Amino acid sequence: MYEIESSIEYYNINAKKFAEETASVDFEVTQKRFQDKLLPNAVILDFGCGSGRDTKFFLEQGYSVEAIDGSSELCKIASEYTGIKVKQMLFQDLAEIKKYDGIWACSSILHVPYERLADIITKMAAALKDRGIIYTSFKYGTYEGIRKERYFTDMTEDKFANLLKDVEHVRIEEQWLTFDVRPGRGEEQWLNLILRKK
Repeated sequence: MYEIESSIEYYNINAKKFAEETASVDFEVTQKRFQDKLLPNAVILDFGCGSGRDTKFFLEQGYSVEAIDGSSELCKIASEYTGIKVKQMLFQDLAEIKKYDGIWACSSILHVPYERLADIITKMAAALKDRGIIYTSFKYGTYEGIRKERYFTDMTEDKFANLLKDVEHVRIEEQWLTFDVRPGRGEEQWLNLILRKK
């Protein structure tokens, strides 16, 4: 549990700065790619919503959105920013069954140690309706450990494919690499994935 707790502590301490740095980032290309796979009136879970940037976008598109985050301070900021109540919750506590059409986990479950990711993704799949989708993203590479006071599990295509061997009912529908869209971070690569519940 230390890995996740240390990351949550970082976000609690740095919530205001983190929210200011991420809320205005233009992420619409990826948001639209996810949205194109959803029906109108879809129910979305923003799984680790951070500043609430993506929750706000999906609400503005007319979707029904629920949002959670492990950081109590980010929950306060995101609730105010989005106008909906953001629930404080840890990823491993997700217990919904067949509730969501889509789960958006942007730069969030990358804080979970690799050996526990299969269990988290299994819970995410259970929370999806049949044929539902998950978007998630990881820093690109093979590193795992503490970086800038947070725990990161970096991912490559092969590493993620190996992970999914332990997850039933989910397949990779799309995967692609992008460069970081934040100012001054353009050299950082990300692995983006859309998963489909079988």
